[in-house]
Amino acid sequence: MAADLDETLVFQPRLDAQGLIPAIVTDAGDGRVLMFAHMNEEALRLTRATGLAHFWSRSRQTLWKKGETSGETLRVVSILTDCDQDVLQLIVRPEGRGAACHTGRRSCFYRRLEGDSLTLVDDLRLFDPAKTY
Repeated sequence: MAADLDETLVFQPRLDAQGLIPAIVTDAGDGRVLMFAHMNEEALRLTRATGLAHFWSRSRQTLWKKGETSGETLRVVSILTDCDQDVLQLIVRPEGRGAACHTGRRSCFYRRLEGDSLTLVDDLRLFDPAKTY
């Protein structure tokens, strides 16, 4: 990796072979990781233009605005990039009821690995996904 990319002040996002860049989404209030998704050029452009998080769904092969169906949008406060510009961090303020996960929870990271099992660390659902999707 060229050292000049590490220190440049020019935004040069490095997309992978599929045209995607990983995006880690954290809460502006407390820094908690809310979700992980991918963005393509259009998702990044729309996010920057509207201030609302947009992503690329690898499973559905389509662009999506977070919260379009559920109302659980993510207002982008800031976008950071890592040293070689191949990962983004979106710092957001959750809108709606505050759920970032399609399961109705605040975060998609609600289970902890303990040995070979998973343990719930957050089972509070802020909405019922069966009534939303």
